[in-house]
Amino acid sequence: MEFKSIISHCKEYGFIYQSSEIYDGLAAVYDYGPYGVELKNNIKQYWWKSMVQMHENIVGIDAAIFMHPKTWKASGHVDAFNDPLVDNKDSKKRYRADQLVEGYCEKIENKIKKDVVKAQKRFGDSFDEGQFRSTNQRILDRQAEIDRVMGLLGTHMKNGDMAGLKQLIEDLEIACPESGSRNWTDVRQFNLMFNTQLGNIAGEEGKLYLRPETAQGIFVNFLNVQKTTRQKIPFGIAQIGKAFRNEIVARQFIFRMREFEQMEMQFFVKPGTEMEWYKHWKATRLQWHKNLGVPESKLRYHDHDNLAHYANAAVDIEYEFPFGFRELEGIHSRTDFDLTSHQELSGKKLQYFDVEENKNYVPYVVETSIGCDRMFLAQVSLALQEETVPDANGKESTRTVMKLNPAVAPIKCAVLPLLKNKEELTNAAADVTKELKKSMNVQYDEKDTIGRRYRRQDAVGTPYCVTVDFETLENHTVTLRDRDSLSQERVAIADLPKIVGGKVGMENIL
Repeated sequence: MEFKSIISHCKEYGFIYQSSEIYDGLAAVYDYGPYGVELKNNIKQYWWKSMVQMHENIVGIDAAIFMHPKTWKASGHVDAFNDPLVDNKDSKKRYRADQLVEGYCEKIENKIKKDVVKAQKRFGDSFDEGQFRSTNQRILDRQAEIDRVMGLLGTHMKNGDMAGLKQLIEDLEIACPESGSRNWTDVRQFNLMFNTQLGNIAGEEGKLYLRPETAQGIFVNFLNVQKTTRQKIPFGIAQIGKAFRNEIVARQFIFRMREFEQMEMQFFVKPGTEMEWYKHWKATRLQWHKNLGVPESKLRYHDHDNLAHYANAAVDIEYEFPFGFRELEGIHSRTDFDLTSHQELSGKKLQYFDVEENKNYVPYVVETSIGCDRMFLAQVSLALQEETVPDANGKESTRTVMKLNPAVAPIKCAVLPLLKNKEELTNAAADVTKELKKSMNVQYDEKDTIGRRYRRQDAVGTPYCVTVDFETLENHTVTLRDRDSLSQERVAIADLPKIVGGKVGMENIL
């Protein structure tokens, strides 16, 4: 489905609203509506259960957003957490230089996709996309150009070469998307951290930052957690929490926001074993996505060409969003950089005493970090579909359906009385709702025809609908409708919690 349609569906059905919309909104900040908050909470619950509660050697914390300013000096964020920005002199618009170059490559990638689609239509069932991509000269030339440009971009970014970035923009003849002008300023660095003041203390003494990531709250608590939980290496500390980045060019809906939520786990290991654990978590995290029903074709690994200063290995799990493959989750081998930096700046030892080795050492860290909002967007874009199905009269009609995995669906079951003006039906439906609410999130709906109510539940991803009709009053059975197959079966009211609960439980994907 087109990206615009996904965005409008999220607004229309109460998944996501623009923040402060009555004041014309706040750019790149969004609010989760009644269905959105349920889906987001279910995603977080799935992550927490699989990451913390299913592991003996991983525990959770919830660190404060505010931290001592020295934290961000030690982590490198004060000096190195920058984006390269460039202004167009004619339109007065500001852009991220790297995103302008990536946009140039995206246009070439779109041309490749169009060639592939044309070839698919021409050759039909006999079409082999892999062979076509590897033998068609035009596609090979275009891919070579993408590789060349991305290689130059990576080199300039790694070296902090702002002049080289500007030259690349000029050489590629990249124009301002708004004005078409190629009249650019020099590229310069801009720090992404929001800062504020502590109490009424002005100046550098009272400066505080809104955290740009959740990981540092884990690192500074490493010894506290290890001692209070008596964990032995290897062990992990997990956290879900808000982070803040002053993105100048936020884009693509909730993909890149100024206020977002991260789900991170830092796994502390013995130095020398980090690559073994890096491979373990790389495979484990990919499987986590597949367990939700994400097709393998929608996921891929992307190894980092230019590693961050703290890493000795890094890979992204990328998902194919409607606007292309983008980072969904990162797995990084961070070495001992963070703990050593905090140890040096604070003067406090952050070491682990290994009983078997009979010595102290600073552990190495393997990180898994996933954006909760990006995961939400991936799930919605995968699930939202338009399909042709038979209506109540046997004729074909189009329905919009969100085929979310039942384990993360906002509403697990909707209870619908056949008619709303029959008190005996509405009373019976209310009783069924009350009973099911004890074990799952249920919605009662009596407005409009039964067909329209089914469609409304399809649109928000409800996997099962229970219809209470006159037969219910006679034999205490109801009709259970499946969202995906549209099959309907009569089941006893007494069996509903077990039947529906068994189909929508989180245990099905853990």
